[in-house]
Amino acid sequence: MKTLNKSMTPVEWTLLLTLSILWGGSFFFVEIAVTTLPPLTIVVFRVGLAAIALNLIVLAKGLRMPKNRQIWLAFCSMSFLNNIIPFSLIVWGQNYIASGLASILNATTPLFTVIVAHFLTRDEKMTGGRLVGVLVGLAGVVLMIGSEALADLGTNTFAQLAILGAAISYAFAGVFGRRFREMGVAPLVTASGQVTASTIMLIPLAIVVEQPWTLPMPVLEVWGAIIGLALFSTALAYIIYFRLLETAGATNLLLVTFLIPVSAILLGTTILGEQLEPEHFLGMGLISLGLASIDGRPFAFFYKNLILLFKLIGIRYPF
Repeated sequence: MKTLNKSMTPVEWTLLLTLSILWGGSFFFVEIAVTTLPPLTIVVFRVGLAAIALNLIVLAKGLRMPKNRQIWLAFCSMSFLNNIIPFSLIVWGQNYIASGLASILNATTPLFTVIVAHFLTRDEKMTGGRLVGVLVGLAGVVLMIGSEALADLGTNTFAQLAILGAAISYAFAGVFGRRFREMGVAPLVTASGQVTASTIMLIPLAIVVEQPWTLPMPVLEVWGAIIGLALFSTALAYIIYFRLLETAGATNLLLVTFLIPVSAILLGTTILGEQLEPEHFLGMGLISLGLASIDGRPFAFFYKNLILLFKLIGIRYPF
């Protein structure tokens, strides 16, 4: 069985940054889609189009979807935890609260993951460095998005609890998804199986609850948002997600929620010409410090070289 990388490699950090960009765009796409379509219909389009794309990629690569009943039951469980519950809660919640507050609440995912992984895994136990890193990173997210986003905290309580519920669901999904590595299922096949199972289960629910055929035809802008949400923020994102989960573990993987606001702000700066404010730089600094605390290597490197420096100059170090 492969071992998890406690400290991530440069390739894994690059994939994590890419994932943050793909998922950062999902909030933008959802904001456009909710102007016309109800929550379940958006989620069905999202996972349905992603399922078609991923199944075509699986076929093109000469892979086969498993026929094992146990694996498909795991796909269904994963789809509940990683798609159906959080996607529905986030889309519904964004109808009532601002995207900034939603991003902050969503950024609690690593905190819940550290707690869930501590109790449900043997190799991702909570450490002081990880807990401090998560709290520092969360503070960075709040600072970057702006503390004024917290002004509405306590208003529309159910919508805020919905976003927190999505974060908790993501945490359990990250830990649950580790089993696919032990089952020998390739990350691409896992991604395809998860969204396929989500589509099969959601279509009847959307038909009964929202009757999408009675809705007015969405405009071109909404179709563009749906396609971007499905192909980039779901299909491509989940290929990367399960690749990282296989090697880096749930706690490291879900640090992506700290990077999503960074990606969104940098994209706004480079594409839309928006201005970076001092709090953005301070927030990025705190997030970087939090990520460094969780990764551990920068502090270990500093500590090792500090001891070496003391030895070279002949000073007895007190720690």
